[in-house]
Amino acid sequence: MDKIFQETLYFGIVLSLFSYWIAVQIRKKFPYPLFNPLLISALLSIGVLIIFDIDFNTYNKGAQMITFLLTPSTVCLAVPLYKQSQILIKHLDAILLSLLSGCLAGMISIVLLCLCLNASDTLLFSLLPKSITTAIAIGVSELIGGNSTITVGIVILTGIFGAMIAKSVFRFFHITHPIAKGLALGNSSHAIGTAKAIEFGEIEGAMSSLSIVIAGIFTVILAPLLASLF
Repeated sequence: MDKIFQETLYFGIVLSLFSYWIAVQIRKKFPYPLFNPLLISALLSIGVLIIFDIDFNTYNKGAQMITFLLTPSTVCLAVPLYKQSQILIKHLDAILLSLLSGCLAGMISIVLLCLCLNASDTLLFSLLPKSITTAIAIGVSELIGGNSTITVGIVILTGIFGAMIAKSVFRFFHITHPIAKGLALGNSSHAIGTAKAIEFGEIEGAMSSLSIVIAGIFTVILAPLLASLF
């Protein structure tokens, strides 16, 4: 079956889009956190590749077009941020402090966990940029000596998990302020979290978009500093 698709340039992107469309339909029918469209579409795509014995490189010939669009799609998140620029200016000090604290907490927890589990330095460096968007995380991981493949996987899992539990966490801790919700989602779950934040409201989406940018900058600065200690 793999040979049939080796000359088909668009197989990967068609499979990805079709899987995501099915996942969205499932989410509409079952609107529960577990039925995250990205998670379901990933499982569907993996299932097709395994069942029909299709090599990943064959799939990736077309799917890499989606990867190419990752960076410009991230830039598009600046639109809701621009619309809420007055809120950003008004709460700038609190926003910067919140995002810096979030980045430090995320990376320090990874360091402590890896030390407790006696994980290798490569794994540690691969996990440090887990909470920033993939386009930035890959560069940071490669810069500090991590494995970019592991980084991509953990970034996706982090985003999906964050989006799945966000509503329950907000309800449990009685977090109701839209700025707090947006910053938390963007800082912990990057672009996938931002997609979830937009569901909560425009302010949440704008703040989450901001978090992606600033958390990325903080991580680019802080991750090499932490990595240099090992």
